[in-house]
Amino acid sequence: MTIDIVEEVSSSFDFNIEEIATKVIKGVLEYEKFPYEAYVSLTLVSEEDIHEINLEQRQIDRSTDVLSFPMIPWNEPVNYDELDKLSDVFHPETKEAMLGDIVLCVPKVISQAIEFGHSEKREYAFLIAHSMLHLLGYDHEDEDERVQMEKRQKEILEYIGITRED
Repeated sequence: MTIDIVEEVSSSFDFNIEEIATKVIKGVLEYEKFPYEAYVSLTLVSEEDIHEINLEQRQIDRSTDVLSFPMIPWNEPVNYDELDKLSDVFHPETKEAMLGDIVLCVPKVISQAIEFGHSEKREYAFLIAHSMLHLLGYDHEDEDERVQMEKRQKEILEYIGITRED
């Protein structure tokens, strides 16, 4: 597994960002029984940068906490049967499935941790888990999908041992 982490904005978190990102990404892939080695890009940005990306990519003129850019055109979440037919989703040299990019807003991690009454580590982990589910084809466009994603996020964080108290 390769996780490419780019810090476009410095963070003053009291935890190791690489260690927690790896724990969450690996945990999501294990929990979802992803059968391949994977590549994920994680970029930490400012609120201004994520606002600009959100406007450019989604035509939404506001900042957000996390953006997900899946590389795999899923017909349904975690339907791995189709992946072998999609040679362009595997890196030609490493053979890793290129899942996509996560763009995470550092100031939102901090403000939402305060707002929701838990640690920055827990919020960081939650947002990465949320985004990883998007990279695996999950969405929350309707109420049933939203409930399913929230349930999986909670289960994944419990699975990897990151709780609201962390």
